[in-house]
Amino acid sequence: MAYWLFKSEPGAWSWDDQVAEGTAEWDGVRNHQASNNMKAMKIGDLGFFYHSVKERRVVGIVEVVGTYRPDDTDPSGRFGLVDVRAVAPMNVPVTLADIKADPRLADFGLVRQSRLSVVPVNEEHWRIICAMGETGIDAPPA
Repeated sequence: MAYWLFKSEPGAWSWDDQVAEGTAEWDGVRNHQASNNMKAMKIGDLGFFYHSVKERRVVGIVEVVGTYRPDDTDPSGRFGLVDVRAVAPMNVPVTLADIKADPRLADFGLVRQSRLSVVPVNEEHWRIICAMGETGIDAPPA
């Protein structure tokens, strides 16, 4: 299993929208590196749902339930999408400030590549952020 972080502007697609929809296409990605990250996703992978712009916080957890395929919203045909399902909210949203304040997360993808909309998350960072968010969800034993 792999772990990811999906960034969304809450005014365009929020955690509440994701929960209401249940399963939805994660489309609109127009960056090659973020698209390549999505190509690497497998069914069952988990991801943090991150509200960008003014909120800047991890607010939920999603599961990849559909693998990479063409994104019909891309007229160029170069980019794709995956399907994600809402799994659980963060009981305590984890802010970007919280993440930056924790030295264990200094090399976290969200900090290193702040403009990238889909980034990989290593297992250690996954565990730390899940604990900070009081999710009760953990990574499988190493």
